Amino acid sequence: MADRSAKPEGRAHKRIISDQQKRRDIALQRQSQSRRDLQHHARQLVSLAVPLSSSSCFGAQDAVSVDQDEEISDFREKEHMDSAQFKDFATNVDNNEVDALEIEEENAVGMLQATKLKGSKAREWFKQQFMLPEWMVDVPSRLSEDWYVMARPAGERCIVVSSNGATVSRLRNGHILHCFPSALPNGAKTPGVAASSQVFCILDCIFHKADNIYYVIDMMCWRGYSLYDCNYEFRHFWIKSKLEETGIFASPKCHRYQFSIVHAFECDKAGLERAYNGNVPFERDGCLFLNRHAHYVLGITPLALVWKDPASSRYHIDTDSSGNVPVYQQVVLEFQEDGTVATSDDPKVILGSMPPEFLRQNNQHLRTGMLLKFAIGDHGLSIVNGKPVAADIHYQGLANRRRAGADSVSKVLFQYAARHYPLSISHILAAIENSDNDFAMDN
Repeated sequence: MADRSAKPEGRAHKRIISDQQKRRDIALQRQSQSRRDLQHHARQLVSLAVPLSSSSCFGAQDAVSVDQDEEISDFREKEHMDSAQFKDFATNVDNNEVDALEIEEENAVGMLQATKLKGSKAREWFKQQFMLPEWMVDVPSRLSEDWYVMARPAGERCIVVSSNGATVSRLRNGHILHCFPSALPNGAKTPGVAASSQVFCILDCIFHKADNIYYVIDMMCWRGYSLYDCNYEFRHFWIKSKLEETGIFASPKCHRYQFSIVHAFECDKAGLERAYNGNVPFERDGCLFLNRHAHYVLGITPLALVWKDPASSRYHIDTDSSGNVPVYQQVVLEFQEDGTVATSDDPKVILGSMPPEFLRQNNQHLRTGMLLKFAIGDHGLSIVNGKPVAADIHYQGLANRRRAGADSVSKVLFQYAARHYPLSISHILAAIENSDNDFAMDN
């Protein structure tokens, strides 16, 4: 497969409504038309995230770490996996996940069953508890009026829950990252004080391993009060004010893990420059854009956007397990019951199908929802109206077992554009300037 220079659509930024812009408009419209009662959902999340006995968190060690860098075998030299190799690996996966296949749907999960979720069931449930940003394929309209921007810390995305005298962080795949005492409400045992079970907190954080700090990027619940249906502007205000009230930024040195806030700025030129170039106490991994009107949506949303370039991230283009950029773009897709492979979006975007011979050889081991890795070949993506309708994909092997899910279509498009015709910081600044000029003319 030879290198190929392609120019995906969507590089004009003024008065062009792309597929992503349409999704943003629809998301805001749906949000204004519906109200969700997520108080029960928050309580269920707390019961699932924190073990039944919080004391079980603290054994010989005060943390349970998960090695995110563990890679499973792949077969880069073949387009199709050898049946014997596939069978050996699939058998191991089956042994690890067999219990999960017999657990009832998550809506009916009781507390005892919830603590036993593992494999694909745990991955599926916990990945749906995050608001997942799309990747910025084009610049939103009204960026300076309706959006905030922050520097995005490099690290492990996790939900942090304080309840029942313990603080627990869980990754998107459901694994416990750490159990530890904290200054969050009900986040540590206090002698002689029995905290109410109604007091719990849920934070969206990125754990920065280099300094053992949880950087708070969002807040879903505070002292049992749900913030899911509050707009981001309000949630951002509460993050700063409520966390400062607890004194968590001056936590005792005996607390191994600390907390810090990631500052969000109005997304005008000055704010974007601060998020992009300003001094931060962590390794920067691109920028995160959040619509000020956005509720905390469970799943992928176009009202939150991630963007990277070589100056703001070491990993603006995905790397392999050795930290090298592959010659061809790698994508992870989800196997479907009909033999096709799709992105993680809702609705899913089908990018191809597995060869009939492969399906015949491995029909006993393939399962709906299995994550498979592909390389995009010389013919690239076929893009119509801002959305890929087909891709020249070549099978590489099974995806890393610890992955939470398949790639989204916006990530596929962003990574494709990053290799051929990237959306640069100058494009974003120009869009802000054009928006400011339009606003001035209208007034």
